[in-house]
Amino acid sequence: MTVVRTWVLPVLRILIWAVIAVALVVLAFRGSGDTGPAGATSAPGVDLGSPSIPVARGTVTNTVSVQGAIAADPAVPVKATAAGTVSRLHVSAGATVAAGDKLLDVRYEEERDPVVGTDAEGNPTSTPRDPLVKVVTVTAPAAGRLATLDVLKDQVVAVGDAVGTISPGTLSVTASLSQADQFRLLSPPSTAEVTVTGGPAPFTCTGLTLGAPPGEGDQADAGVDPMTGMPIAATTTARCAVPAGVTVFAGMAATVAIQAGEVADALVVPVTAVQGSVQNGMVWVPGADGTPEERPVTLGLTDGQQVEVTGGLTEGESVLEFVPVPDDAAADPYGMGGPYG
Repeated sequence: MTVVRTWVLPVLRILIWAVIAVALVVLAFRGSGDTGPAGATSAPGVDLGSPSIPVARGTVTNTVSVQGAIAADPAVPVKATAAGTVSRLHVSAGATVAAGDKLLDVRYEEERDPVVGTDAEGNPTSTPRDPLVKVVTVTAPAAGRLATLDVLKDQVVAVGDAVGTISPGTLSVTASLSQADQFRLLSPPSTAEVTVTGGPAPFTCTGLTLGAPPGEGDQADAGVDPMTGMPIAATTTARCAVPAGVTVFAGMAATVAIQAGEVADALVVPVTAVQGSVQNGMVWVPGADGTPEERPVTLGLTDGQQVEVTGGLTEGESVLEFVPVPDDAAADPYGMGGPYG
């Protein structure tokens, strides 16, 4: 028994582990599939190519839905319209004013030419005159509450100096738009449907505009992406006015749905089948020998899932469901050299 425990059993364990190790190595190198002439594995019965689908008819509703928030409209600046001295303040900060109401007077003097003539002996004379005193009244550029009045009586001001601000007391709905959203809103409507989380029933806001956020002006870019080195586009904001009578407050979250068109009984294909999404694109159709062939198409509305094809295809014609990807696309982690580069 001592010999068995000392020599036989350890030798058997070593042999068993050796057999298991050899089996694992064989499985790792051979794989579970058949190998072809080049040694590549294959899975019989699996087609890795893009399937073909027919061009069909459908309805496309281009509704862009984005998350936004309720925001107070920015204050309107009040600026001096003349250079001189503040001679009178008609109102004080905090007052409610209407557009055109008097806010303050600016007094200035205008020099006058001297009076010329001749004396009793016929010699020319020039008699100076006192300056002409004028008063210009600065009025409210908008209705609202005079939030600030930053001048005092007898203070000297110049043309264009900011002398106060008026808070309109109105609210707007704002939402940031992605680049894809902007392409879908090339012809935006003037209204949008707004749903405030936990608030009143959905309502329609008016005066919809797209552009840079108020106060930011024209922006060439918002920096550089540290991963790609490409410039980051400036933020574009959708903004529309909250109608009077709707009870909401600044800072509340909201969903903004912008419907920018609808087309019925249109030729449509999935967006995955098209390279490009605005105006012009490219699809791939099966060729006579089965090889995919490129074909240019013109595009209309899209809902993010399917896109209207206005030219280049006919109903029932087959297209590849997915845009072919070049063999080297996997080597480009950001897709800059792929079909959408």
